[in-house]
Amino acid sequence: MLEKKIKYGLIGKNIDYSFSEKFFNEKFINENIGNCTYENYDLSSIKEFNSIIKDNSIKGFNVTIPYKKEIIDFLHEIDPIAKKIGAVNTLKICDKKKITGYNTDYIGFINSIKHVISNHSKALVLGTGGASKAIIYGLNSMGIKSTIVSRKKKDGLITYEELNKEIVKQNTIIINCTPLGTFPKIKECPKIPFEYITMNHLCYDLIYNPIKTKFLKESEKKGATIINGKKMLENQANESWKIWNS
Repeated sequence: MLEKKIKYGLIGKNIDYSFSEKFFNEKFINENIGNCTYENYDLSSIKEFNSIIKDNSIKGFNVTIPYKKEIIDFLHEIDPIAKKIGAVNTLKICDKKKITGYNTDYIGFINSIKHVISNHSKALVLGTGGASKAIIYGLNSMGIKSTIVSRKKKDGLITYEELNKEIVKQNTIIINCTPLGTFPKIKECPKIPFEYITMNHLCYDLIYNPIKTKFLKESEKKGATIINGKKMLENQANESWKIWNS
């Protein structure tokens, strides 16, 4: 009798570029995990989730842009940390289709940056989506105060137009949580005043394709330490695997 395949996958929109499918299918081969598959579920609307969840062989999902907040409406339970963050990137499907949401992004982020955190105490977080929420939680847990930068003026946030020399100087960590610069639109970049970035800055881009975005290239020109999102993604993916198998 053939062993039943266990399915995992990624929920998102326009995710042909995604890291996760390749990462997990290579993991299954390298670790001789023969009964598992991983595939992309490219949804034009989060409402399509209702149809794919009917597959009884699916045991877990990762969730990416733009559904990390919208997916919360489909959960039966949410992990306390994910609830506090306000965004979910990992779903565990238990018996009787019980869906529990978790966030592993913040763990992946912390583990990817903690080795270079020294005298940094303030950060600019570019973007207001689900990814930025996890980053802010991670920064807070490391004792780093964050200021969110948005295209639109909202309470508690600042706009890109408000960024000046003093703000950039004070916030020596700058993290791009927007999709600007993702392949194939590699010439795009958050509109920040790069002229104020110095060798004291740590500039981090959650994007991993390309390896070095325009944001990172411009920051590097000013002497900043740069990090892309590849290690964070690997970390969060491994944390997801632990959750699915716990």
